[in-house]
Amino acid sequence: MESFDNIYLDLSKQPGKCKLAESGLGWKPSGGGETFTLDSSNVGAAQWSRASKGFELKILSRSSGVIQLDGFDQEDFERLSKAFKIWYGINIESREHALRGWNWGKADFAKAELSFNVQNRPAFEIPYSEISNTNLAGKNEVAVEFSLPAENEPKSQPAGSTKNRGRKAAAGPDELVEMRFYIPGTVVKTEKGIKEENGEEKAEGEEGEEEEEGGEEQNAANLFYEMLMEKAEIGDVAGDTFATFLDVLHLTPRGRFDIDMYEASFRLRGKTYDYKIQYASIKKFFLLPKNDDTHTLIVLGLDPPLRQGQTRYPFLVMQLKLDEEISLELNMTE
Repeated sequence: MESFDNIYLDLSKQPGKCKLAESGLGWKPSGGGETFTLDSSNVGAAQWSRASKGFELKILSRSSGVIQLDGFDQEDFERLSKAFKIWYGINIESREHALRGWNWGKADFAKAELSFNVQNRPAFEIPYSEISNTNLAGKNEVAVEFSLPAENEPKSQPAGSTKNRGRKAAAGPDELVEMRFYIPGTVVKTEKGIKEENGEEKAEGEEGEEEEEGGEEQNAANLFYEMLMEKAEIGDVAGDTFATFLDVLHLTPRGRFDIDMYEASFRLRGKTYDYKIQYASIKKFFLLPKNDDTHTLIVLGLDPPLRQGQTRYPFLVMQLKLDEEISLELNMTE
């Protein structure tokens, strides 16, 4: 067994002891608390890089979670790489981060995270599990919103996933809640991959790949947005829509939205903004008659509130005609 002291798991406030054995690895906080374990069969890849508290070992688990272990010394690398090679059959990859301070680069969609590379070195990475929503904020701009878990959120995470683990302890008074990417130009989407036209972005496929006939030209920002929706599984891409209501007028936030209803959440699709709302976030529900005798209002009280940039919406207000009737076939089994 290999053991390391003063190791921080996923930016946890308190350090702990990290142990590696043939069966897998574990981390236990020094002050006592929940132990984290990862089975050896779930270790997919590992990376070593300079980090905030020394050196970081980042493990990409096969169940798509990203585990960060920070606080190692440089001389620990030899013991770690030997253990990973012998016990898990994995070579730890050494990565150097980009320190140029540029805010332009190339986005790379990996299995578990979005990596932003400057001159072929990662400047920062965003695990998909941290992304709660994304929107097209303009023709060439994509907004990415980060998860802000409620204090009483249940800890029902899949094995090996560290989504929000340690975050409640580590979250400071200031936290990054939104990031925007400006993505110019167009790309040609072919069966083999994506070929850039006049922008910097290239999401997949090789440089110099020959353009296939019938390749479909697409706005690069649009494609980035669609890939992020798919990778971060926003709007329950994996699940089926149970019901859809088209063109529902909303007084707050103002606009007309299509409503897609899924098993655990529903989605508002507007011309510029998309919102994903968990049913668990709905704390109040009002059906209010409007004093014009022709409309009725549906008001949903949300906690946490819906966020759009700096604006928060604790209530959703929809306006519907009283005499309008629709028949709907639910897309679900008996």
